[in-house]
Amino acid sequence: MESTLKKESIIASKAYSFALEIIVLYKKLVADKEFVLSKQILRSGTSIGANINEALSAQSKRDFVHKLSISLKETRETIYWLNLLKDSNYINQEYFINLSTKSKELMKILSSIILTIKQKYFKTKSSQ
Repeated sequence: MESTLKKESIIASKAYSFALEIIVLYKKLVADKEFVLSKQILRSGTSIGANINEALSAQSKRDFVHKLSISLKETRETIYWLNLLKDSNYINQEYFINLSTKSKELMKILSSIILTIKQKYFKTKSSQ
C-alpha cells in the first residue's frame, strides 16, 4: 500500500495544480462573458481534486475506489468541456493542448491506482 500512498500524494498535488489552472480558465471565460461553459468546466475541473481528497479519507478500500472512480469520471467530463471550448474557439489550440495533456495524465494515474487496488484487493467474478 506504500507505493499507492505515494501515487495518492502525487495525484492529489497534480489535481490541485490542475484545479488552479481551471480557475484561471474560468476567470478568462467569465471575462469573455461565457458563463455556461465556464461554470461547467469549473465544476468538473475542481471536482477531480475534491474527490481525490475524499478518497484519502475513505472508510474502506471499496469507498476509496468509488471516490477515485468519481474523480476519473470528472476528469473525462473535463476533457469533454475542454474539447468543446477548443472547437467553439473559446480557447486556442496551445491552451487546449496544455490542459488536455494534464487532464489525460490525471486520467492515466487515476486509472492505474484504481486498477491496482482492484487487482490487489478485490476478486472478480471470473476468478471465483
